[in-house]
Amino acid sequence: MNVCFIMYPWDEMDPENDSTLAMVHEFVKRGHGLAITTPANLTIRDSVAFAFSRVIKRCEKIPGNLKSFHKKAEFYDEMLPLAGFDVIILRSNPPLDMIMLNFLDSVKDDVFIMNDLDGIRRANNKLYTAVFEDEKNEFIPRTHVTKNKDYLKKTIKEGPDKMILKPLNGYGGSGVILIEKRAMTSINSLLDFYIDNKDGTSNYVILQEYIDGADQGDVRILLLNGKPIGAMRRVPGNEDHRSNVSAGGSVQKHSLTKEEKELCRKIGPKLVKDGLYFVGIDVINNMLVEVNVMSPGGITYMNKVYKVKIQEKIVDFVEDKVSERLIAFERRKKLRKYVDEA
Repeated sequence: MNVCFIMYPWDEMDPENDSTLAMVHEFVKRGHGLAITTPANLTIRDSVAFAFSRVIKRCEKIPGNLKSFHKKAEFYDEMLPLAGFDVIILRSNPPLDMIMLNFLDSVKDDVFIMNDLDGIRRANNKLYTAVFEDEKNEFIPRTHVTKNKDYLKKTIKEGPDKMILKPLNGYGGSGVILIEKRAMTSINSLLDFYIDNKDGTSNYVILQEYIDGADQGDVRILLLNGKPIGAMRRVPGNEDHRSNVSAGGSVQKHSLTKEEKELCRKIGPKLVKDGLYFVGIDVINNMLVEVNVMSPGGITYMNKVYKVKIQEKIVDFVEDKVSERLIAFERRKKLRKYVDEA
């Protein structure tokens, strides 16, 4: 099987904790051909989508740990047709590169792409939680998304004492701040900073009700094919309210609560229907805060805490999906031959 990762540059990885690296390592360990590229390296030649790729050289002995694998991996450069791969795995960080998806549209019927392109278009930002029916806000907190500063100020003034403000296209906890009603005098400058750009354009922001217990951290749950395969509690550091590990948070073991299991049961079928096979969700006090579909992380941290290898389940799933496609193709080929010869 030949696999292409469309991702961030290899040299920008954290060799000890990168989830993408864990997945790449597992594919290579199993003997699959693997190439990496970035959205900026996609191209068209003679009306065919290609990628300027770095192909990992095959070797007999694969280093067992991620740090050594990252350091010792050798590459050669090759311009490769995207339709020639069996699977393409998208692991680029937000914001979503729409041009990248346009390149991939031309091969989506030839290659298994994880996650589905149309699913990513629908779910690439924090608006996706609105697709889940929850009129009574039983598992989704009250959320407002807008560029309208007057509406935001009115909502903050009339709302609870604490709310969360964050950029629509942020990730890894970047830009997430706690808003308190007693600090209304600072709201104007904050909204100017978050919404206004120097070129005259503006950004959407999310204003969300503060969930009790948020100061104790959140829970990251990884779902594969609509089912939870791992979870961890992320606890904020002493000097930051954010629980993201990239923001100084720490990781603890976590057993899914009855309510969290029910949450996964409610949203899982919709994720699968949209082709969002590998997803990370963030939960606070049993409430769904975010759905991460572009490059969900947490694999390596969960592996360390639970002494497991979550990437094995992911690669198993991809192998099964590709096998299903190949079997279906061979069956159609055989039946078409039967008709041709009739």
